[in-house]
Amino acid sequence: LASELSQRRNELGKKISKEVKEALKVLGIPQSIFEVKISQTTVEQNLQNDGTPFRFNSRGYDEVEFFISTNLGEDAKPLSKVASGGEISRIMLALKTILARNDKLPLLIFDEIDTGISGRISQKVGQALKNLAAFHQIISITHQPQIAALADIHFAVEKKIVEDRVVSSIKKLKNEERIREVAKLLSGEVVTETSLQTAKELMSIQ
Repeated sequence: LASELSQRRNELGKKISKEVKEALKVLGIPQSIFEVKISQTTVEQNLQNDGTPFRFNSRGYDEVEFFISTNLGEDAKPLSKVASGGEISRIMLALKTILARNDKLPLLIFDEIDTGISGRISQKVGQALKNLAAFHQIISITHQPQIAALADIHFAVEKKIVEDRVVSSIKKLKNEERIREVAKLLSGEVVTETSLQTAKELMSIQ
């Protein structure tokens, strides 16, 4: 059974590697290398596969690790050691998009997934998040209007100094407030009629 599981993992690993690489192109990491590396730890024990002793556990005898390179010309290295925060969020988004239908996690949080990406890519990231929301509850912390505009519910987080201390607050926004906050992301604190109209168009609110 462990041997069959290992074979299946290797087959799916190749498929996932290819699909994640294609997804990352859309999400603003065009020159990525993504690999699912599957290895086994050999030990001196009675349980063997084809004559080679492996360390077994409840999931078989494989050890699975994700390797990635996000820059052209660099070798792939363990994901946990090379990716920035924004890149990790986009890599997670790519993985979750591919695995969504079989994933049991009810809630996914994406913090600053828009780091280092343009408005055009932000639109694609936002659409990917919206598609993923069909299978999970999504919480996304963002400063990109193209991403914020696609949400169903908005909260505004503010920091104020109260008695020489920084106090954070969060507020659920109503319809007109939602439009205004997206407009602020477009034009800054001074909201114009143009930014309000653009916000409405991004949010498809007429």
